[in-house]
Order: sequence, then C-alpha cells, then structure tokens
Amino acid sequence: MKINLLYGTETGNAEMLCEDIQASLADEHEVTLTNLEDAALADLTAEGAYIFVCSTYGDGDLPASAIDFGEMIEAEKPDLSAMTFSIFGLGDMDYEETYNNGSQRLLDLLIGCGGTQHGPRGLHDASSGKPPEDSALPWVKACLATLPA
Repeated sequence: MKINLLYGTETGNAEMLCEDIQASLADEHEVTLTNLEDAALADLTAEGAYIFVCSTYGDGDLPASAIDFGEMIEAEKPDLSAMTFSIFGLGDMDYEETYNNGSQRLLDLLIGCGGTQHGPRGLHDASSGKPPEDSALPWVKACLATLPA
C-alpha cells in the first residue's frame, strides 16, 4: 500500500516520529514523507492512505512548518472529498487548555474541505515521559489494519 506521511513540526519531534513510522512500515508499504512546509495541493490528491502527524505550538497553534499549509488550505479550500486520512497529535497535558490543539486545528481544516477522517485521532502527551513512538506505532498499525483493501 502507498502511504503518504505528512508532518507539521516546530522543534523536530513530529519529523523524528514520522521517520520512526516510515522505518516501521517500509518493509511492507511504499511510504513517502513530506514536511507540511513543502506540501502542495497536488500532494493531497495522491493515491494511497494519508497519515498526518502534527505537534502543537504556543497557544494551541499549528507549528511553524504547518502554518503556510494551513493558510493555503483556508485560502484555496481544495476539494478533499476523495481523501481519507488519519491524524496523530503531539502535545503536552501540562498545557491542558491547548493540549493537542495543533492536530485538532489541522483535522478541522481537512474535514472542512471534505476530507474523511479514518479512525480516532491519535494523541501523545509529552508530560507522560513515554516516547511518542510507543503510542504512535500501534496506532498507525491499527489504522492501516482497518482500511479497505
């Protein structure tokens, strides 16, 4: 299966997690890895499954590498009705009011353009002390297992 893995990051944590996800899937799938700051609308019409990984920055905002992407989606309002995607968020429960708002904001943008969410949004809490791959890798495998063949 072709998997389009896209990430938005501020400090590199989402990128490192996506590299771990890519490595875990590479034997069985064709995985492309794209930073949202480099993503174009054409990247949202590619064949295959979509998995987004997004951190949260500041007051619950999109991280630096996803800001222009978010603005592009808001301005262009592309038709994403053919896209089915899963999304995983990185956040910190110490900031309870804005916990994982970056991934929620991205989720809302994609759904607002007709995209369909597949599976529950995965969430990681940095204050848990556990590495994000401990929850992200099983989450990814569960999402992929329930996709239609």
